[in-house]
Amino acid sequence: MDAEYNILIVDDVSENIKVAINILQSKEYRFSFALTGEQALEVLKTKKFDLILLDIMMPGIDGFEVCKILKKTRNLRDVPIIFLTAKVDIESIEKGFTLGAVDYVTKPFHSIELKSRVKNHLELYRAKQQLKANNITLFNKMQDNKEKHFTEVELAQKEIVYILSDIMETGSSETASHVKRVAHIAKRLAQLDGSLSKDEINIVFLATPLHDIGKIIIDSKILHKAGKLDENEFNIMKEHSAHGYKILAKSKTKLIKAGSIIAHEHHENYDGSGYPNGLFGDNIHLYGRIVAIADVLDALTHERVYKKAWSFDKAASHIIELSGTKFDPKLIVCFRDNLADFKKIIEHFKEN
Repeated sequence: MDAEYNILIVDDVSENIKVAINILQSKEYRFSFALTGEQALEVLKTKKFDLILLDIMMPGIDGFEVCKILKKTRNLRDVPIIFLTAKVDIESIEKGFTLGAVDYVTKPFHSIELKSRVKNHLELYRAKQQLKANNITLFNKMQDNKEKHFTEVELAQKEIVYILSDIMETGSSETASHVKRVAHIAKRLAQLDGSLSKDEINIVFLATPLHDIGKIIIDSKILHKAGKLDENEFNIMKEHSAHGYKILAKSKTKLIKAGSIIAHEHHENYDGSGYPNGLFGDNIHLYGRIVAIADVLDALTHERVYKKAWSFDKAASHIIELSGTKFDPKLIVCFRDNLADFKKIIEHFKEN
C-alpha cells in the first residue's frame, strides 16, 4: 500500500491500544486513540479517519452506542468499524454487524489476523471512496459527452470489481489469478449457452470475479486452514455466499446486481442439495449455474493449501459425471462438447 491511512483506536485499556499499534506499525498508517466512547466522538469531530478499531465493553458510552451514533452521522456513516472484543458469543457478533460494523477482531490479538483484516478493510474503503469520486467526476462529464460518460462508468465499474476481488483474494488461500480464470471460463460457457445477449455475456464476465467476495468476512484461520475443515468450520465457510449477497445486493447497477446473484447462488446444486437456500433446477439463476461450473473447474485444476491440482482431463470427467446433480445438464453438454476451449483457457493462464 502506497497511500497513507488514518486509523482511530478506541479502547479503555491503554495497553490494548499499545499492542494494536505495535502490531500494525507501518509507514502507511497514522494512529490516533481514545480511551472512552466520549473521547472518540470528540476526536471524530475534528479529524477524518479511514478505519475505526472500536472496543465494545467500555465505561460510559460503549462501543455499540458509539457505532449507532456514527452510523446516524452523515459524514461518518461510511467509515468502516471493526469491533475489538473479548466476547465471541453469537449475539454480540450479530449485534455488531446489524449496527453496521464491517468486521470484528477478538482479544488478545493475533498479529496476522489483525494485520490482514485492517489492510483489507482499509483498501476496500479506499476503493469505495475512489469509486464514489470516479462516479462524481464522470457524472460531471456527462453533459459534454454522454456516450463517453457511460463508457467510462463501465470501465470504472470493471476496475473496481477487480480491486475488490484482489482485496478478497489477499485474505483467502487462493491466488489473485483465480478470479480472472473463473471469469474467462464463465464467459465462454455463457457464450456457448446461446440464450444470453452480448451485453449479458459481458455482465457475466465482469461480475464473476465477485463470486467469493463474502469471504472477506470469514475468519482468516478458516480460510487458510491447510487440512480439511470440520463440520462447524465448513458451516461458517458456507456463510460466505450470504455475506457476499448482502455486501452487493443494495447496488442499483446491473454489474454489481449480477455480482450479488452470482455470489449468492454459485454454490447451489441443480438437484437442490446446495447452499445457502437449497434452490434446484432453473430456480437457480443462469448466472449462478454458469459460475458454479467455472469455479469448480478452476478449483480442481489448481493447487490449494488443502489439495493438489488435478489434470484437466480428470477434472473435466468429474464435472461431467455431476451433470443433473450438482450442475445444469444443458450447460454440461456445452462444456463437454467444447472441452478444448476450456483447456485452452486453463493452459493460457498457467503460461501467463
